[in-house]
Amino acid sequence: MLEWRRKVNTWITICDTCKREGWDAARDAQTDGEALAALIEAAAEGRGEVRTRRVSCTMGCERACNVVVQAEGKIGYSLGKFTPDAVSAQAIVDYAGLHAASETGQVPFREWPQGVKGHFVSRQVPPPVDTEA
Repeated sequence: MLEWRRKVNTWITICDTCKREGWDAARDAQTDGEALAALIEAAAEGRGEVRTRRVSCTMGCERACNVVVQAEGKIGYSLGKFTPDAVSAQAIVDYAGLHAASETGQVPFREWPQGVKGHFVSRQVPPPVDTEA
């Protein structure tokens, strides 16, 4: 008999206020985070297991262009120091797809897209399931 499992999406949370070194409000029409967010959103379009959302500030300013990859009941990851370009965006979305396919959220290093290697900042274990009423 097949066991029914609720579908759990992997979320890419993108800091849209990130500004890389050298960003200039007089010159740049949008923040680096806004630029990266738009690229990630475009790359994730049609990927049902991967969802995106923007937030204003993930408090990783020294590593500008930050994202968080997370899903309910799975290990989550903070990544930073991305360049707001299509290559980085695609690598982030591809990694999120692997995260979505993993039961625990862990993805073997050998499977990581090259574009995310060297960008991991921290890992967050999911909170315990509270069984007390």
